[in-house]
Amino acid sequence: MTEILLEILKLHIIAFMAGFLLDLLCGDPQNMPHPIRLIGCGVSWFEKCFLKKTASPGKQLWQGFIMVSGMFFLTGAAVAALLVAAYRLHPFLFVVVESIMTYQILALKCLRDESMKVYECLKNGTIEEARAAVAMIVGRDTNELSEAQVAKAAVETVAENCSDGVLAPMLYLTIGGPLFGFLYKAVNTMDSMVGYKNEKYLYFGRCAARLDDILNYIPARLCAVCMLLSCLVLGSDFSFQNACRIFWRDRYNHASPNSAQTEAVMAGALRVQLAGDASYFGKLVKKPYIGDSSRNIETEDIRRANRLSYTTAFLFFFLCLTGMLLYYFCYRGTLSL
Repeated sequence: MTEILLEILKLHIIAFMAGFLLDLLCGDPQNMPHPIRLIGCGVSWFEKCFLKKTASPGKQLWQGFIMVSGMFFLTGAAVAALLVAAYRLHPFLFVVVESIMTYQILALKCLRDESMKVYECLKNGTIEEARAAVAMIVGRDTNELSEAQVAKAAVETVAENCSDGVLAPMLYLTIGGPLFGFLYKAVNTMDSMVGYKNEKYLYFGRCAARLDDILNYIPARLCAVCMLLSCLVLGSDFSFQNACRIFWRDRYNHASPNSAQTEAVMAGALRVQLAGDASYFGKLVKKPYIGDSSRNIETEDIRRANRLSYTTAFLFFFLCLTGMLLYYFCYRGTLSL
């Protein structure tokens, strides 16, 4: 049994590296089926079956709990079954399947591609095209945004999703492989679909939202630290000292306990001001600012934000890989004694 676990750990390390490389090279092809979209369909099905507007708040909380439990079971069972079947057929097939799963869980290149679409529209297109592009990656209303506001929204998205879309999945992949990775993505998807504090989802989506906060608590802070360290090697466009100052001051300037962690580092590193009031579904939502307006935000900041995101992701990837290799060799050494 211990030898099997050691072999699986070795295969897991190989698949982790292969999946990260696949994400860097391929991103998220739009025409290919993606398991996250399947998870989204599952959430929609649970919402259609269980969410009743006439139900009491207590019943809606219970219905939301059923949705989270159901999605957890279905996602975990499907991923575990695929991995076990692949390993029993052949270890090489196990590596292939886990590599593909790892690739599908990570979203580093996809985040860059989508934010750079906004950059290209601001540089070479119209403001209407830029608003349409940024609407694909943010939840706020974008019809009235100025060029600077569009750029700010894109930068904020890169900062927040560096944790949610890259480092948090990478951490859970390291700890528990695609099983933990997809369970995290299921929670993240549920939160993005029903975790709103509006009349419709206030109670039904609360379980998903709270669980998402819990699962992102440590990854968001690890991401912020890695972002800070990355500022040291990226040159004069990024201020390490200011990033540390703004992070310490503004890291809780958000309704979420996690979102402002990375946004504060990004705002400080770029010397710009992020967050502030925004419109959602036609309603103005008051939000505190993150960072100081030492200079006006500009289109080029989207490119700078992606440089910081990529450097942070590579740093964390090597930390995770080092941890797995150390664990593997220590575990193997213990067995040989």
